[in-house]
Amino acid sequence: MSAPLNADRPAIRPETRAMIDRLIAFDTTSRNSNLELIHYVRDYLAGLGVTAQLVHDADGRKANLYATLGPTDRPGIALSGHTDVVPIDNQDWTRDPWLVSEHDGRLYGRGTCDMKSFVAVALAHAPRFLASGLATPVHLCFSYDEEVGCKGVPSLLDFLASQPIRPAMCVVGEPTDMKVIIGHKGKKSVSCQVRGKEAHSSLAPYGVNAVNVAARVIGYLADMAARKAAEGPFDSDFDVPYTTVHTGTIQGGTQLNIVPGHCRFEFEFRYLPQDDPEALLAEVQAYAEKELLPAMQAVDPATGFTWEQISAFPGLDMDPGAEIVELAKTLSGGNATGKVAFGTEAGLFDHSGIPTVVCGPGSIDQAHKPDEFVALEQVALCERFMDRLEERLRG
Repeated sequence: MSAPLNADRPAIRPETRAMIDRLIAFDTTSRNSNLELIHYVRDYLAGLGVTAQLVHDADGRKANLYATLGPTDRPGIALSGHTDVVPIDNQDWTRDPWLVSEHDGRLYGRGTCDMKSFVAVALAHAPRFLASGLATPVHLCFSYDEEVGCKGVPSLLDFLASQPIRPAMCVVGEPTDMKVIIGHKGKKSVSCQVRGKEAHSSLAPYGVNAVNVAARVIGYLADMAARKAAEGPFDSDFDVPYTTVHTGTIQGGTQLNIVPGHCRFEFEFRYLPQDDPEALLAEVQAYAEKELLPAMQAVDPATGFTWEQISAFPGLDMDPGAEIVELAKTLSGGNATGKVAFGTEAGLFDHSGIPTVVCGPGSIDQAHKPDEFVALEQVALCERFMDRLEERLRG
């Protein structure tokens, strides 16, 4: 049965609250290892008689976790979440970010919203799933390094592709206010290194100013962003209904009286599913290498550009009539679907052949901020989602 809600403050199950407390206490900022949390979850599931499989990164410091609750000879529903969180550096927290505190119907702590509360609800519900005698299994998929470009889950998906049984469909529990999300933008982020030629600033024409060259490419990116905003393509279901182009960092030069020989900047495309990020990047590269490079190399043939992908993940564009969409609407108790500008691992699951939606507790407005929180009401709604899933899969 669902946890009761009283008029003043939603109640969540003690086991859910205890699991949220436990997961938040692990500092799984993306720069850190997540193994302490992953080993805790592995051991917790082992205590329930469930064997979890770990898929480690190249150096063994991090791992994805995969486990099946219920029968292992047939595909079921995956509940997916990332275990890493963004840094608290230079944020003005008024409470301990690694200790859950409750105030006015909210749970505060780093990751309460994005997205350890969903992971905690799924884990706290595991004994109920197991006791119910599931006819169709629940698969748990917990990943690392989502916050730095969805870098962990591809190895988990490669692992699943090698298995005789893999999930039939998936729910990624990113914060959506428990609304069913069927679309999100893709992302491609790139680093550009400009190689110029140093010279004394009094002899500037004999050098190649890498900062000036970078500025011209960044200006082209800004013009591209304006063109996308004016000409589209458009999808009004997104809060920003067109592909965005953004330059986020730039470093170059050593001191004012030296023509800078190097400059590095980073930019990204947050693109609609109907846009091609490779074509967008090729356009920028063509401008740099056709319009700027000849004049640079006329001064010094060693000058040029180096382009390096930082991260990338595809967008999500589910058919509103897909089985997973209808199921998620039933489980959430809502009839509407939506799309979001922020990216998730859902696009990667879907592109691997596992139809996926996004639906989880909390609001993205609270993510990544000091004093991050999730409303107790949202956690209670997520518990109800799991209750309905349990009833549905009991068969």
